[in-house]
Amino acid sequence: MNQPLKKTPIKNQIGGVFVPVRDLEKAREWYNNILGLEDGEIYFGHIYTAPMKGTASLMLDTMPKWRNEDKDIPTYQVPSIQFITNDINASYQFMIDNQVELVTEIEDDFYFVIKDLDGNLLMICKEQA
Repeated sequence: MNQPLKKTPIKNQIGGVFVPVRDLEKAREWYNNILGLEDGEIYFGHIYTAPMKGTASLMLDTMPKWRNEDKDIPTYQVPSIQFITNDINASYQFMIDNQVELVTEIEDDFYFVIKDLDGNLLMICKEQA
């Protein structure tokens, strides 16, 4: 028997995805280059909001509140963000041409994984038709 959905004040929508970075300016430049972005906005001196298509923003954040006692911040060691492409082979070659660290080769003719400047793992995936 299906239970009725509970009412919640929280929307069923992702507003943004945070990526921990150590140097906001270097990360902003890297992501803008790799994703072909125009400049976004910097908020509070530590968050860069990249202009993305869709409803969710990509937010690069130096996360001063969440740093450990050594003032470092953990990075994503599993792919937590998936960027889509119409051409997986051209995207893979683009990463090579831009000296992006590749974690995997193209897997299943569908995706590959890269590292950003801080070591966060990101997935590039073929868009499904």
